[in-house]
Amino acid sequence: MTINSGLFKAYDVRGVYPGEINEGAVCEISRTLGKFFKRGTVVLGRDARISSPRLYNAARNALLENKSIKILAAGMITTPELYFLVNYFKANGGIMITASHNPPKYNGMKVVGAGAGPISGEDVRRYVKTQNAKVKSTSQR
Repeated sequence: MTINSGLFKAYDVRGVYPGEINEGAVCEISRTLGKFFKRGTVVLGRDARISSPRLYNAARNALLENKSIKILAAGMITTPELYFLVNYFKANGGIMITASHNPPKYNGMKVVGAGAGPISGEDVRRYVKTQNAKVKSTSQR
């Protein structure tokens, strides 16, 4: 699977579903993030977008491949709740399936580390590339 580099934004990973971001891209990115988080707990949440349950399941299934992490599958929550859960459970990080304030046709991923510290989309892209995932350079909005 080749991931479009245009998905990796300053603060998140985001694109139009399913043309730019889809289950395959979220699976590959989540699989790689599972290696980044290494061990401990990862909180996974999603928003109420129609495409979010499918992307959430793709992320969950990919994270389950890493037997050294525990997944706290929080289901439909707000982004502030994700931050709270990452801190409350002293998790290594969290992934929120959301495109935040963008129109409904978009979806994506917000990624945080320990202490709910933000991990930029560009940092996610760099890590994904170091793990030999295929990231295709494209110009995108």
